[in-house]
Amino acid sequence: MRTSVVMCKQVQPLLNIPPTTKDKVVVVVGATGTGKSRLAVDLAARFSGEVINSDKIQAHRGLAIATNKVAEEERRGIPHHLLGFVDPHEDFTASEFRHAATLAVRSITSRRHLPIVAGGSNSYIEDLIDGGNREFKSNFDCCFIWVDVSPPVLHSFISDRVDRMVENGLVEEIGEIFDLNSDYSRGIKRAIGVPELDFYFRSENFLDEEARKKVLRKAIDEIKSNTCKLAERQVAKIQRLRKVNGWRLHRLDATEVFRRRNGGDADAAWEELVAAPGKMIVRRFISGFGREVRRNITPARAAVAVAGSH
Repeated sequence: MRTSVVMCKQVQPLLNIPPTTKDKVVVVVGATGTGKSRLAVDLAARFSGEVINSDKIQAHRGLAIATNKVAEEERRGIPHHLLGFVDPHEDFTASEFRHAATLAVRSITSRRHLPIVAGGSNSYIEDLIDGGNREFKSNFDCCFIWVDVSPPVLHSFISDRVDRMVENGLVEEIGEIFDLNSDYSRGIKRAIGVPELDFYFRSENFLDEEARKKVLRKAIDEIKSNTCKLAERQVAKIQRLRKVNGWRLHRLDATEVFRRRNGGDADAAWEELVAAPGKMIVRRFISGFGREVRRNITPARAAVAVAGSH
């Protein structure tokens, strides 16, 4: 009887790679309103991290409501860098951000803490990672997490958020910095909400109260529309960073969290679908296996991922 022996080539497991010697940096991206800052704080609390703001408008002092700066209580004691430190009248360029963020990262890693870059200015993040002859990328190992929400759900949330901002004093806050010679191409006055309210403030001396109410309603609608357009541009930029620049993005689908925001269990959904999978990704990344973990985590897959992380 003949016997045949099949020689099988042994396949090395993907995760059997030597850990990198570079310091590690987590980068959280996403459209406005998707929860980037919340996830950054969650990750920082879990992994002894510190947050570096990468929103060019939030880098300026002032307009806490208009720019949606992370409130002190929301920071949960986590150190935040590059937040509210630039003169409101000055620009903060991408190259200036790259320099300041690199210094912040080095300072954080010197304390053996994990730097977590989070914010909506994707062009600034791109300059940090791929600019400057890619010096940052050559010195640091990066893990990119993308918090995503379906456009219809996000746009509904943005509309509600603008209404809350108005209730919390948005118009009054912007009114405090209004002047007839405003330059909306520089500094913090580039923030959405500031140019849209210009005519409302200018009309104070020549329109009656009823007419000004209509002007205000139109301005608020423009703020909502322009914020939604910003979100669309941000997502398009993130897609380009993935497809053209070749960034490995771990996408977390937070859509269901926002669908449940009025039902009382949004916090539980956030933990299950965003925070827990995000922590799993970072845990594997800092263990040296991050380069081989590339996921597109939807709600269904997130449940599996969470179950497998316990």
